[in-house]
Amino acid sequence: MHPVLIDLGRFQLPTYGVLLVLAVGLGLWTLHRRASAAGLDADRILDLGLWVIVWALVGSKLALVLVEAPRYLHHPAELLGVLRAGGVFLGGLLAAILAGAVLIRRYGLPFLPVADAAAPSVSLGQAIGRIGCLMAGCCWGGRCDLPWAITYTDPRAHANVGTPLGVPVHPFPVYAMAFNFALYLFLAWLHRRRPPTGRVFAAYLLLYGVGRFLLEYTRGDAERGFVLGGLLSTSQAISIGLVAAGAVLLLRTLRTARRA
Repeated sequence: MHPVLIDLGRFQLPTYGVLLVLAVGLGLWTLHRRASAAGLDADRILDLGLWVIVWALVGSKLALVLVEAPRYLHHPAELLGVLRAGGVFLGGLLAAILAGAVLIRRYGLPFLPVADAAAPSVSLGQAIGRIGCLMAGCCWGGRCDLPWAITYTDPRAHANVGTPLGVPVHPFPVYAMAFNFALYLFLAWLHRRRPPTGRVFAAYLLLYGVGRFLLEYTRGDAERGFVLGGLLSTSQAISIGLVAAGAVLLLRTLRTARRA
């Protein structure tokens, strides 16, 4: 881990921030290329993408505050740590989908073709962002005795986000990075095959929801919150909703293909 990329005393450049910018840049670039290839208004979609990213960042931070509300109510000063933490991605995803739906209607763009073009880029951005999580020390895994366990040692990470030091844990960010990059490759391949409208987005919702639900069992931090008396994490509950939405959309595309 390496939470600070450049340390010049009063000026510190966080590694997570640099990788977040890289994730956004590559995500928007691939989205623009994919939208152009699909015959969509790529420049308008690029503008849309910038606004959606802003709302995704806001949504991820708000979700983090909501799931950890008791902690921040008792220790308001720790709210500053929210700016350094990565946030709850699924909160950002829901905010992005809602903002995207509103803006797509306002711009007069077709929702499902735009969502199909954006899905692979979202997965690519997630993969890069998880490298940032690893460097920052957030989203750490649970206790692990396997050969590939990692041990965090940087006291700055502990001070910023509460990373446990000196304890071997699952490398959750590495798991998530590998999963999201594999998902990106699959979705990019699927989009090139020109499947029925909505199928790429449906595949993203289904596969990401299932993958995230399972990966949550390797998490060790409590920031994502829990529901049903601790039976499921908040992220797992949201993942179930994503899987359900993806299944409904997939069935819709299958029925449309049969009629065609």
